[in-house]
Formats: sequence, C-alpha cells, structure tokens
Amino acid sequence: MSFLEAMLLALMLTLPFALYRLVKGPTLPDRVVGLDLITTLSVALAALYALVSGQIAFLDVAIALALFAFLATLGLARYIEYRGHKED
Repeated sequence: MSFLEAMLLALMLTLPFALYRLVKGPTLPDRVVGLDLITTLSVALAALYALVSGQIAFLDVAIALALFAFLATLGLARYIEYRGHKED
C-alpha cells in the first residue's frame, strides 16, 4: 500500500466522526463545523484520488466542491448571525 492510498484510507476513517458531529450537534454551530469538516474531507479525498488514479477530472470536482463548501459555510454563518445564536 502506497503512502497516498494510506492517506485515502485515513481520510475515509475520519468521515464517521464528522458525521457524528453533524448529526449530534448539540448546537447549530457544531453542526455547521461538522458539515464543513465533511466537505473538507471530501475535497481532500477527491484530490488524493486524482493523484492515485491519474484522472485529473477529480481535481475539477475537488475545486468545485471547495467553492460550494465555502459558499455554504458562509451562508450558514450569516444565518446563525441573523437569527441570533442561542445556546440550547
């Protein structure tokens, strides 16, 4: 197993922890962090897969996903700011 393949495996093993944070919360900002972590891991997985497989199309996927993740995080942060963050 090469180093890049080991990194792919390590990133895939961290996804359930991010999913747990997304589902369990307990607050909305915690869920936003979980969602942001999942998208960051997905970008890293797509980029590493492009390196391992030699298919550079996955780099385009990674760039598009990173842009979408940034805009989604920005929108959710605005929403939290607008509604007045309250601890549950």
